[in-house]
Amino acid sequence: MAKQQTKTKEPTTTAERLGNVIKSCRKIMRKDKGLSGDLDRLPLLTWVMFLKFLDDMEQIEESRAKVRRQKYRPTIDAPYRWRDWAAQESGITGPELIAFIMQEEAVRPDGTKGPGLFAYLRGLQNGRGSRKQVVATVFSGQTCRMQSGYLLRDVINHVSAIHFESQDELFTLGHLYESMLREMRDAAGDSGEFYTPRPVVRFMVEALDPHLGETVLDPACGTGGFLVEAYNHLAKQVKTVEDRKLLQTASILGGEAKPLPYLLAQMNLLLHGLEAPQIDPENSLRFPLNEIGERDRVDVILTNPPFGGEEERGILSNFPEDKQTAETAILFLQLIMRKLKRAPKPGRAAVVVPNGTLSAPGVASRVRSELLRDFRILAIVRLPHNVFAPYTDIRTNLLFFDRSGPTESILYCEPPLPEGQSLSKTKPLRFEAIEPFIDVVRSGTASEHCWTVAVTDLDPGLNLDLKNPQISLAEMGSADAALEGLAEKCESLADEARKVRSELAALAEALHAAPTAVLGDLTEESDERVGEAYSEEARLLGVSNVDGFCDPKGRIGKHPERYKIIREGYLAYNPMRINIGSIGVAVDVADEGITSPDYVVFRCRNGVLPEYVYHYLRSEAGRHQINLKTKGSVRFRLYYRQLAGIPIPVPEDIDLQVRFAALCRRLESIRRRSGGIATSAERALDAMRREAFLHEQLEAMHNGTAKEAVRG
Repeated sequence: MAKQQTKTKEPTTTAERLGNVIKSCRKIMRKDKGLSGDLDRLPLLTWVMFLKFLDDMEQIEESRAKVRRQKYRPTIDAPYRWRDWAAQESGITGPELIAFIMQEEAVRPDGTKGPGLFAYLRGLQNGRGSRKQVVATVFSGQTCRMQSGYLLRDVINHVSAIHFESQDELFTLGHLYESMLREMRDAAGDSGEFYTPRPVVRFMVEALDPHLGETVLDPACGTGGFLVEAYNHLAKQVKTVEDRKLLQTASILGGEAKPLPYLLAQMNLLLHGLEAPQIDPENSLRFPLNEIGERDRVDVILTNPPFGGEEERGILSNFPEDKQTAETAILFLQLIMRKLKRAPKPGRAAVVVPNGTLSAPGVASRVRSELLRDFRILAIVRLPHNVFAPYTDIRTNLLFFDRSGPTESILYCEPPLPEGQSLSKTKPLRFEAIEPFIDVVRSGTASEHCWTVAVTDLDPGLNLDLKNPQISLAEMGSADAALEGLAEKCESLADEARKVRSELAALAEALHAAPTAVLGDLTEESDERVGEAYSEEARLLGVSNVDGFCDPKGRIGKHPERYKIIREGYLAYNPMRINIGSIGVAVDVADEGITSPDYVVFRCRNGVLPEYVYHYLRSEAGRHQINLKTKGSVRFRLYYRQLAGIPIPVPEDIDLQVRFAALCRRLESIRRRSGGIATSAERALDAMRREAFLHEQLEAMHNGTAKEAVRG
């Protein structure tokens, strides 16, 4: 009896088919040695999809122009359109495909010589905000990390099966893309700061309730989560052709200075139906505050601006002298206040802010004074602890305000979590936990878990970080719950450390057996200076023995033109401190900038990964080799010519270098996240003391017998 063959089940829905396409692409990319994880794979898949999407849209527009007997001017000309080089399954492949994409000059698919694909796309020009300018900006920071042109051809062939002109497919792809963004956030560890939990985004949009005809802005839009949610909210209000035109052309605005999030935001908005996203690719803080006039203002601002970072000196001069600070959260808050319309209807904003913005003295206090005087705070929603876990345990709030000030009293809301529940990466915040407070924010009417504070009752420092005066001991958090949270965090880091240990065991033998080469055969010095191209907006990079490239402690010197340029893949070190690990590596374009003319800058040739060299020089083995070069010297400067003679083991299979660098990144993430354990332990300690010594006082406060609220 013949054996019956098993038939492969064909996908029955659009979601299944597109899910299979994306899954196949990711499976193919995992085989490529140049891609080390989702942080590499998703950007590559995004720019491939971006070019297919653009060509599909342009073919539709070209057909419409022919019907109207109008001349059509495409964004991309032949032979650089998707249909010219990518659409045919048997098209250009292998090394020729990589060369066509990456080289400045290359043989094009039609056999002629000319600019490579990326070189051509970066050179597109047609006025600020035009589609050509958007494409040029998207590809200005892009690279193709795939090493195999054959595998890349397989990815391209799968993407060719996506029909971006289909609304059904666009809708489904939008959801698939959001799930990939979440996975990328998880893979990024501490680099995932540009992702705001979807329940928080939805809450903020629904609480502000933008109306069609209003302009919505996110000046630090990251991957576009707020803008996508606002677009979906406004799309439900579209009734006519004029409504749709208004939504598409004059409703959604964004700003994102980092190349990777800019690309991801463009694709995210395109997939959700916004045909021409208007996202400013430069720093939203670059304009002097006093030059922002009525024509620059908007109706609604929704954002989670970066906090904890620092802005360069050139940016600070855009703000009043008494309100200049390197803290990005305070600068963005000032920008948001300035960007809100005054009339005919006061503009309104919802902003994610850390506790420090509500309580810090100095500049932060002066900004709060202006906020209370000229704006009306609608509500402060105190988010549950660990909303952004495990990437940060900084306590955050949602600040709602409009331009109809001044503020006379402030409504506080503190949504409780279900009894016994704590937040973590595996137990994220659910929308249902905060949904009941949407109407509270809109109406300004207090309900359970809310309280109001008169501005006249604030302390002289205008501290807005106020705890709930109605809170009970149980609601404040038991020692048992705090200790359980501490245990979960410790276990999570321990599990990750064990995984790294297991993967390192498999790599160690191969690394030990790697042949040795000298750095001079693998690298070359770079002495590229910024010269007349220097601008105060250039990012100044210091070198730390803890974090590598970092914000410098000092300011730029008298001769900025002498500073050295750092590009993606470059390394730099302090020649007087290399023996203690003062070395930095620019992992991607987000790390580019300029650094001290006294530092030694060099780059790697093909066959060696910059991150691998970085970790070797930071290792005990690398520092031992450096010490041999400096033996007997007290103030010896190690210049490139001495560094070039240092031996280094280099696995011929670059995948081993990539895997080792990835393990190092994971351990660096563990190091940064472990700082949160001290905070959690301190919280548990406070909870134990509270239960032991403050029970009667807290219960008195809960019952209304205490006269004053507990201030945070």
